[in-house]
Amino acid sequence: MLAMAFVAAAVHAQAKIDLNGTWVFAVETDQGSGTATVTLKVEGEKVTGHISATFESDIKGTLKGQALEFSFIRDFGAVTYKGTAESSDAIKGTVDIAGVTGTFTAKRKPA
Repeated sequence: MLAMAFVAAAVHAQAKIDLNGTWVFAVETDQGSGTATVTLKVEGEKVTGHISATFESDIKGTLKGQALEFSFIRDFGAVTYKGTAESSDAIKGTVDIAGVTGTFTAKRKPA
């Protein structure tokens, strides 16, 4: 019976996280803060989508386990988000905006 409990816990820990959909990202840097709406489409480890804030851009990246990374290019340089999916409704991580670093939290946008 104890072995079954460990197996059930292991299966639960490996439950697939679904990041497909629309998210609201809150970004904090030393240069200021802001929000963006991000649409993610995950196919295997490949991530594509779109970010919308005071600008619009398509994004490309990866999802390996719970590790999400995506980036895009702006006129001033590359922007890269690296985070961990805490659940199918929450992501936290860091952002590098052409050398300006900060943190972000993301929540799934209500339907």
